[in-house]
Amino acid sequence: MIHKIIKEEIRVPGTLEDTYMETFLLSVTDKFTVQERPLILVCPGGGYNHTSDREAEIVAMQFNAMGYHTAVLRYSCKPAVFPTALLELAKAVAFFREHAGEYCIDPDRIAVLGFSAAGHLAASLGVFWNTEWFAQIRRENGVNLTAEQIRPDGLILAYPVITSGKFAHRGSFDDLLGEARSADQAWLAKMSLEKQDIKDMPPVFMWHTSYDNAVPLQNSLFLATALINAKKPLEYHIFPGDVHGMSLADWRTRSEERVEDTPATAWIGLAHTWLENWKKH
Repeated sequence: MIHKIIKEEIRVPGTLEDTYMETFLLSVTDKFTVQERPLILVCPGGGYNHTSDREAEIVAMQFNAMGYHTAVLRYSCKPAVFPTALLELAKAVAFFREHAGEYCIDPDRIAVLGFSAAGHLAASLGVFWNTEWFAQIRRENGVNLTAEQIRPDGLILAYPVITSGKFAHRGSFDDLLGEARSADQAWLAKMSLEKQDIKDMPPVFMWHTSYDNAVPLQNSLFLATALINAKKPLEYHIFPGDVHGMSLADWRTRSEERVEDTPATAWIGLAHTWLENWKKH
């Protein structure tokens, strides 16, 4: 295992001091026939207010057990505002693509896994990576990376925040945009991802609970509808229940009212199957 804490390589203007990326990269011996492995970059949720421990290392370990490299990005949250976290995520993806040969990473199979508000973060990179709008933001912030360097090859979205409209998780947008911009309808519309041009969106695996008590199901449903209309690759699962923030959805990540052993425990096995079929998308 190559375990590193990476800080400077992902810093951008506005990055907070406690921001870092932790790697869990498999040691690939020359005895293995297959050298290059996919990498899953895990972004814990937390409403753009914090990053949840329940959706971090323990999730990365499950994907390591499947044979994938992983890393956890502890991106900047409140008081940092857009575009800080998105630029950090872009730099994190570019870092692994640049070091793919060194770490035996398949540079064409770098997936971003985002929970809740970090589902919005991951999906934002999927929506905006190839846009001139985000290229201009990168230039303004001195992030000299091309679209191909920051391109996510796949997205795994768990109960994601997507819409800033009627079914929004309002706190996420307040903390993402800050007090002034969160009242600006133009900014809210831009951050409502189901309303954007998704022509360059990578393949998506997404799941939600049917009566999520914090981020309504309509968030993922709106994005799923947009992806279907655009004929983009999508696997979408809705599990019965009303709990938000379930992480692995079993005893390993049980916390407070978040119950264990619900049907949603199946999501990580389904994601594994989706990843194994990745090249067929």
